Amino acid sequence: MRHRQAIALLALVGLFVASYLWLNPLVGGEIKCGTGGCDVVQASRWARFLSVPVAFYGVAGYAAILAIALFSLRPATLASRRPPVWLAALATGGFVFTLWLTYLELFVIHAICRWCVASAVIITAIWIVSLAALRTPALRTDPSAGPPRRDRPAS
Repeated sequence: MRHRQAIALLALVGLFVASYLWLNPLVGGEIKCGTGGCDVVQASRWARFLSVPVAFYGVAGYAAILAIALFSLRPATLASRRPPVWLAALATGGFVFTLWLTYLELFVIHAICRWCVASAVIITAIWIVSLAALRTPALRTDPSAGPPRRDRPAS
C-alpha cells in the first residue's frame, strides 16, 4: 500500500510540473527556468509529437498514473495484482519516453530544461517504486483471516 501512496504523491507532483509546461505557453506565458534552456527546448521542433505538445503527454500520463494509484488504494483493490501491473506498465512507457526526450535535449537540441529534468526525475522515481511494488506480495484482505497481512510465496 505504501508503494501505491508514494506513486500517487509523485504523480500529483509530476502532474503539476507537466501542467505548468503545457499550460504556460498556451496562455502566452514564459517558462521560468533561469538558464534559458527551457525556452530553447520549448521552441524546438521536438517540443511537439504528432502535432501535440510533449508536455500534454506528460499531463495525460501523470493523470492516468494518479488515477490508477488512487483507485488501487481502495480496500477492495488492495489484494489485486492488476493495479501494480498497470502502474508499472504506464511508468515504463513514461520512463522510456523520458529517456528519448532527455537524449534529444542533450544531443540534438543542446539545451537543458530544468522543468523537464524535474519531470524526468519524477517519472524515474515512479518507475522504480512501481517495479518495487511488483516485487511486493499482495495484501490478504480476507476478513475471516484476521487483520490483513502480507502473503508469503510458497517455497
